[in-house]
Amino acid sequence: MHSDNASPGLRLAAWGGLLFLHFPILIIVLYAFNTEDAAFSFPPRGLTLKWFGVAFSRPDVLESIKLSLQVACLATLIALVLGTLAAAALYRRSFFGKESLSLMLILPIALPGIITGIALLSAFKTLGIEPGIFTIVVGHATFCVVIVYNNVIARLRRTSQNQIEASMDLGADGWQTFRYIVLPNLGSALLAGGMLAFALSFDEIIVTTFTAGHERTLPIWLLNQLSRPRDVPVTNVVAMLVMLVTMLPILGAYYLTRGAENVTGSDGK
Repeated sequence: MHSDNASPGLRLAAWGGLLFLHFPILIIVLYAFNTEDAAFSFPPRGLTLKWFGVAFSRPDVLESIKLSLQVACLATLIALVLGTLAAAALYRRSFFGKESLSLMLILPIALPGIITGIALLSAFKTLGIEPGIFTIVVGHATFCVVIVYNNVIARLRRTSQNQIEASMDLGADGWQTFRYIVLPNLGSALLAGGMLAFALSFDEIIVTTFTAGHERTLPIWLLNQLSRPRDVPVTNVVAMLVMLVTMLPILGAYYLTRGAENVTGSDGK
């Protein structure tokens, strides 16, 4: 249960916290529309759409966007396959070392990114693999798998076993039961997990820094722009793009999973 009778002071504190967290983001959005002759002034002296045209006409920006989208899509696809298979295997079977294996699956998202990045770079160097798109995708997939795994395992725990048992009793084999019973129940969880994984991959910078080599994803491009103050308006436009691309999937995942407690059969009936 929850109460809507929060005190005015508590509500004020909540809104104040939200404003504190989002004020820098609002500044970036505002400056993306700022005029050229007032690029460093506050408040802005005028608004323009000029910088959007400038940003999307630059080959380095377009190449970085293309690379980030490519990496995020590949990492998400790998995460969906491996995360779903891992969740199904660990949920249905009890075996020695199951808890340790579950911990190892979740560990990449809990470790600091710099530790994961150094470990991946050392592993790639040991195997003689040169940093590039492949290493970026593998690095991103290590933590994207965790997102999908967590979503799928949570949904499996809410799915009634009676449906699965009834399907098997009626003569369905394992694949048919998975396709017609389990997969429909997992649909929104998979979609939400994929959207979250895509958002995390698209704006990841720490692990990418160690695994990218000479490749430049959009976050790395933004990092390099910090030493170019003349390009601040263009940088703000690209930063706003990154925020939108990451924010929309996260919001979508939230709306997809907020009613997960009402999954059919989750009450065991």
